[in-house]
Amino acid sequence: MNQDYIKPDNWSIIEEGFDRETVKSSESLFSIGNGAMGQRANFEENYTGETFQGSYIAGIYYPDKTKVGWWKNGYPKYFAKVLNAPNWIGINIEINGEDFDLNTCTEVSNYRRELNMKEGWYHRSFQAILKNGTEVAVDVRRFLSLDLDEVGVINYEITPLNKDAKIIYKPYIDAGVTNEDANWEEKFWEPLDVKKSENEAFVTAQTFKTHFKVTTFMQNTIFVKGENQNLSPKSVDTTSDKILFDYDVIVAKGEKSAIQKIGGYTVSLNHEDTILAAENVIQSALSKGYSQLLQDQIDAWAKIWEMSDITIDGDVKAQQGIRFNIFQLNQTYLGKDSRLNIGPKGFTGEKYGGSTYWDTEAYCIPFYMATKDQQVARNLLTYRYNQLDKAIENAEVNLGFKNGAALYPMVTMNGEECHNEWEITHEEIHRNGAIAFAIYNYHRFTGDYSYIPEKGLEVLIGIARFWHQRASFSKNKNQYMILGVTGPNEYENNINNNFYTNYIAKWCIDYATAQIQKVSLEYPLDHKRIIEKVKLSEAELQEWSKVAGNMYFPKSEELGIYLQQDGFLDKDLVRVKDLDRSQRPINQKWSWDRVLRSPYIKQADVLQCFYFFEDHFSKEELERNFDFYESFTVHESSLSPCVHSIQAALLDKMDMAYAFYLRTSRLDLDDYNKEVEEGCHITSMAGTWMSIVEGFGGMRVKNDALHFSPKIPKEWDGYSFKINFRNQIVKISVDHKETKLSLEGTQELTVYVNGTAVLVQPKNKKI
Repeated sequence: MNQDYIKPDNWSIIEEGFDRETVKSSESLFSIGNGAMGQRANFEENYTGETFQGSYIAGIYYPDKTKVGWWKNGYPKYFAKVLNAPNWIGINIEINGEDFDLNTCTEVSNYRRELNMKEGWYHRSFQAILKNGTEVAVDVRRFLSLDLDEVGVINYEITPLNKDAKIIYKPYIDAGVTNEDANWEEKFWEPLDVKKSENEAFVTAQTFKTHFKVTTFMQNTIFVKGENQNLSPKSVDTTSDKILFDYDVIVAKGEKSAIQKIGGYTVSLNHEDTILAAENVIQSALSKGYSQLLQDQIDAWAKIWEMSDITIDGDVKAQQGIRFNIFQLNQTYLGKDSRLNIGPKGFTGEKYGGSTYWDTEAYCIPFYMATKDQQVARNLLTYRYNQLDKAIENAEVNLGFKNGAALYPMVTMNGEECHNEWEITHEEIHRNGAIAFAIYNYHRFTGDYSYIPEKGLEVLIGIARFWHQRASFSKNKNQYMILGVTGPNEYENNINNNFYTNYIAKWCIDYATAQIQKVSLEYPLDHKRIIEKVKLSEAELQEWSKVAGNMYFPKSEELGIYLQQDGFLDKDLVRVKDLDRSQRPINQKWSWDRVLRSPYIKQADVLQCFYFFEDHFSKEELERNFDFYESFTVHESSLSPCVHSIQAALLDKMDMAYAFYLRTSRLDLDDYNKEVEEGCHITSMAGTWMSIVEGFGGMRVKNDALHFSPKIPKEWDGYSFKINFRNQIVKISVDHKETKLSLEGTQELTVYVNGTAVLVQPKNKKI
């Protein structure tokens, strides 16, 4: 834990007291989104202190040219950026002739921020004394509508406390923005048009290179004492990429004034005429009005929480943590558009480019499968199918593979590789395995096999072909090896025979072969279509079988463990507990050379294999490998604690499981890795959900049936969650005395609890 200023609360994220040192962290933690757009919790008014301004639009990106001192053949050409979108929240304010700026006020008191996760809104309130002596109370509420997902709403109220005040509201929209992480300090937006009409304004700009066209819009209404003043702007300032309105009001001491600002984006991804679309969406918002828009927001979030909530009794910090994670996941992706995916930072920052990683398949799909309709998870699988041609091109052009072998990008926006570090881009190839595993996991959980003959089998064949060609035969060992890779532990680069990579490569080939056989028997027309399309022969299948059947796995017979890679035991094996705390996190304290030579593990690697393929190994094997590798793991990846929590629970190491759960659930709230100001770790938040459902709840799917092995941390009085299993909603409630199951719907369901079959009727049933 590196920060502790967020107040414990079951349903809200709360900050009390104005602290310039935590402004950027809070901008991340209080971020809001609605699946189509999102923004950091920047102040609406001008702020001259340290800040990281950021607004983002789903699916809008830019291919920033890679910046490198020298160029190697096959080096990735660019690193895709999620773009800092035009700013629509801005409201400059002048009070009695002085610019209102919290950084220059002589006093700020009663400062409070709240992110209400239950109802989906962000609130800020405080009193401030300006240098001119005017004292004001400020109350601001902002939300991004789930129903009208191109619209955001701000209600900004100011009450003079010690004297009358002339208040000038200066709302604006501005496309002259840049990214903090731009490689070449270039602008990404080309202004096209600025338009205004009465209290509405529109700035249209398009991205260079990718030519996404975006109209940023605003509509403003001024109130005094709750009455609409029907004001038009006193003046309008316009440039090629910005428009600012000026509204003047005289407000008596103790009276409340307000500006209600509707803003947002219409994009060419969805509209041919983005300005007309913006005009229409403004009218839709105005016809509802602020109060109805807010009520619709509350109702929409109530519907989400009805299915996705996890309750924890007796541990407020744990409860706050899981709800924060579930809230951010739903703010980032709602499954409405199969063109979209889940970036590691979501709408909270620019790091990692806002692109798609293997995180989606390995961590996020289970959450979306279980808390939403299965079509949402199917959309995520379809996203990869639609990019199969690009994955084949990636393997061919960048790595010289042939015959339809597919290497999915490490990072992508549109199917092209968008990552620019060679040791990750072309060596962290295990991501192919996660994509294949997600297809298997989807069928296992939903029972929907139709995706495989329709789309998935082509993906599996391309991935199997990649592994077949990527493996090389060692005459010395008379086995197949996979050399020059980076495993999930990115603190090891260019190593040989990473156990997880080798194991999932073998599994992918075996699984693809089995599905080819199954489709040939049960879907002969699809089989014929696919085999003719990909030109797959029996001889090629036999070559696959040779590789899968004779894959090398490094192992220590003495320790009874699989080795993370060749030579791992040759390192100076100093365990994490013996590492000076002043040296942590090592990725911020050590040279990269020192990190690479150390035994320290960034995230689950061998243990990632045990997580995916738990039923392939004995519990004793898991325990030996867990005890060894956890002792060297520094958990400096957000994806690490959740896997360890699940496995610790399985091994009855409940204190450790609970500690890992707190770390994954409060990773950002408590800033464990000293980086939350860059944005939140969205994709790993799905791992927090898994820590409870699969860890403490012990949920598994075996032989088409739902299994639970419930355990409860001693710190909790009880917990509950719901699972949408094959279109039946199962609720499990656990306390220290009993486990209860209930079922929504009309069909009974057999569920296994600690290995015992329980027939659950659509009503509460005690066990």
